[in-house]
Amino acid sequence: MEWLYILMPIAGVKIFWPGLIILGVGVGIIGGFFGMGGAWMVTPGLNILGFPMAFAIGTDIAHMAGKSLISTMRHGKFGNVDYKLGMIMLVGTVVGFEVGAQMVMWLERMGNVEKVVRWIYIALLTLIAWMVFHDVAKRREKERQAAAKGEKLEAGATGVEWHKTLHKIKIPPMVHLKEAGIYCSAWLPIFVSFATGWLAGILGIGGGLIRMPALIYLIGCPTHVAVGTDLFEVMISGLYGAATYTYKGRTELVAAMIMLVGASVGAQVGAVATKYIKGYGIRIAFGLAVVGCALSILMKLVQPWLPQFKSALDTGATVLVLGLVSCMSLYIFIRMVQGVKMELARKKAA
Repeated sequence: MEWLYILMPIAGVKIFWPGLIILGVGVGIIGGFFGMGGAWMVTPGLNILGFPMAFAIGTDIAHMAGKSLISTMRHGKFGNVDYKLGMIMLVGTVVGFEVGAQMVMWLERMGNVEKVVRWIYIALLTLIAWMVFHDVAKRREKERQAAAKGEKLEAGATGVEWHKTLHKIKIPPMVHLKEAGIYCSAWLPIFVSFATGWLAGILGIGGGLIRMPALIYLIGCPTHVAVGTDLFEVMISGLYGAATYTYKGRTELVAAMIMLVGASVGAQVGAVATKYIKGYGIRIAFGLAVVGCALSILMKLVQPWLPQFKSALDTGATVLVLGLVSCMSLYIFIRMVQGVKMELARKKAA
């Protein structure tokens, strides 16, 4: 089975190349759908396939930059991108990203990068999963209360409404964001983007894993606008991140190109799917994907304490990541096909 492995010339490791293709196509669909580069799956996925963590981070960012450009163009056609909000957030994103990238270089010199990055991932994924499902639970509670009164909950109602409190902060300059339907202090998106950019630089993600929920829960964007605007940010931060990690010699371009071929196709499918799957359908699917990703990283973390199960845990983590990507991609693709069929049937009937 030697032919299933390819030598990565810069990282100096042999990688299971079908795994790179599965990650590329699957994460292209998932990233285009959730409004992020999908690096929250790719970085741990590449690490599980055999890349050292620093190379996994740099390679993922390089592949993500090209794919996000394609997704942003598609979302822009649907009116899902608030370019003004994206440009405001760009300032904090770039500064935060460089701070995070420098911390990774420092951790690598100290020899702690693998363990520290994985534990940050676990903590972050746990927090986001709780936030998403807490929001869904509160939304359903509001629906039950409205039904008990014989009323119908308005379409734009949300469960968690932290953004309403933050919008009360009136530090000038104030900005009106047309596509998102928001009026707030410009410092709110700048602060949020710095925090997400910093974590993105450390974890090797475009920031979408944290920025998409931050846009929804802290800034108050509708879900579909958060998806498109986040992809715009992922594209910009990804291009910058790819440049800085390549300069630092931590990008494996062969692997990035293999993944990008499949990701460019998958990104189109994911972006179109948001036209047919709206609001809380996206949030629930996102929460499930985050839980699965956290479990795969946990399998790698417990190996030092369970050396007798190292091989089984390695296999289990690989199967979980690739299986999660495949199943989630298939679900999104099927829902997109169903939506297209229904739309065509309505047009035919009309």
